[in-house]
Parts: sequence; C-alpha cells; structure tokens
Amino acid sequence: MEKIILTVMCMIHNLENNKVVVIKRSGDWPGITFPGGHVEELEPITTAVIREIKEETGLDIEDPEILTIRDWCSKKDNTRNVGVLFKTSKFKGTLTSSQEGIVWWEDFNNLTNLKLADGFELELPYFLKDIHKEMYSIIIDKKEERKYF
Repeated sequence: MEKIILTVMCMIHNLENNKVVVIKRSGDWPGITFPGGHVEELEPITTAVIREIKEETGLDIEDPEILTIRDWCSKKDNTRNVGVLFKTSKFKGTLTSSQEGIVWWEDFNNLTNLKLADGFELELPYFLKDIHKEMYSIIIDKKEERKYF
C-alpha cells in the first residue's frame, strides 16, 4: 500500500493593494512559493492550513477557501503526496519570517516572473486563474504523466 503524505498551501491575497504573501523557502524545497506545510496526524486539513500560515508568516487567517487538490504519486518510493490548495483574503497580524524561510508581500501580477520552487509553476495557475480541478501526476521511471479532472 502506498504511503500518503498530506500537505496544505495558501495564497494570502491583500485585495487593497493586490499583493500576496510569498515565502522563499530554505531546506528541502528551496525557492519561492506560497506558505504551507504538512498536515499532522489526526489534524483537520483546514486547521492545518491555519496553523501552518501562523507558524510560517505570523498571520492569522480566516475562512480559507479550498481551490483544488494536487496529488502526485511516485512508483519509486510508493508515495502519494496530496496537497490541498487554499486562498484567503482575510488575515490579521504582522508578517514575520520564520525558520521555514523569508516572507514578504509580492505584487500579484509579478508572480510569474519570480524564481519559483521546483514544481510550484504547476500549481500557480490554480491560484492565478481560480481553477477548481484536481491535478494528478504519476511519475514512473522519471517520466511524469499528468491528468486534470
């Protein structure tokens, strides 16, 4: 049976100035992405995204809206990564970097010009165009096959 790893990611959008929070990650997934992380054992997924955003940005978010599910499988290590992508424009607090990486407010229209974390370019259109479809990928012998539902 495959091992399942649950993750969350959230675009925090300030509608007043059309900026979003980005994080330049260090560690195992370097590059620029939206904040997020792993769902802990028995933790509700929405609770996980609220917690991860607080840990990585210092912001308290409200009413995160599910955009899509991104899942990718690897036959090599028999894993399925399931990422739930969220967005919100409701937040409070002061933006603060953490050990996960440096965070800042970036112009929404400039996102495609940034040096993104590997694979984040596949997820970014779901945030930019508000797409509500599952994106599924399977990697067999280093060849990736994608399907959209």
